[in-house]
Amino acid sequence: MFCDICSSILLEIVAVSQSVERNSLDLRFQNYRLRNKTAEARLLASIAERDITQPLCGVDTPQGRLLLDGFKRYRCAEKLGIECVPYVSLGAEETQGIAALVRPTESKTLCILEQARFVVELLTTHGLSVAEVAELLSRSKAWVSLRRDLLAEMSPAVQETLFRGQFSVYSY
Repeated sequence: MFCDICSSILLEIVAVSQSVERNSLDLRFQNYRLRNKTAEARLLASIAERDITQPLCGVDTPQGRLLLDGFKRYRCAEKLGIECVPYVSLGAEETQGIAALVRPTESKTLCILEQARFVVELLTTHGLSVAEVAELLSRSKAWVSLRRDLLAEMSPAVQETLFRGQFSVYSY
């Protein structure tokens, strides 16, 4: 039964995905996601063999398409010269798109540092309070505060090293 549910959700996403020009995507959040050279190399081989099977996700703001998920797929498409990529919109509001990405689900792959970067984005750029972010993400205020404080404890140089994949997060 669980597989049937997953299949129907995947069919819905594929049904609403569209093909967009890769260069039409705004990449401002790419440094919010951890890089993993090994995973990206495996993905590159997979895409070269089977094309991009999972759409990139973002929000359609008045300024354009803002990519939130799929940066590895984006870079692989760029390396392979793929100009049009599958894309699905999570809505028109940046805060709602970030919330959809960070909210807990069984299939999410965001690590605590990635969650922290998006939480700080909601708190600072979007001016939400800890309580508002907690409600938006269906989490506790303590969960939000922990992630906010985690990045505050790291220097920008350490954050950059970790997010570039130059040093293991777990080792840190």
